[in-house]
Amino acid sequence: MQNLGKRAKDKVTGFEGIIVAKVAYLFGCEQYGVAPAAADGKVNDTCYFDAGRVEIVGDGLSFDDVQTETPGGVNRDMPNKIVR
Repeated sequence: MQNLGKRAKDKVTGFEGIIVAKVAYLFGCEQYGVAPAAADGKVNDTCYFDAGRVEIVGDGLSFDDVQTETPGGVNRDMPNKIVR
């Protein structure tokens, strides 16, 4: 299931934002990184929640909405390979 870019809500805390990351751990746990909207001009930290706690509540952003000519990330010399 492709949830990156979707608007999501944590079922436990009510925290809302856009899913910007998916993490799969060696022992089977999957988590989503949810980035909240900026508040008072400040960007807040992304929070990670187990997949079962995350409810999709809207479309959010598409992959094309955030693309640039030069890929970002830690190592810009690496190929820009998107796993979908």
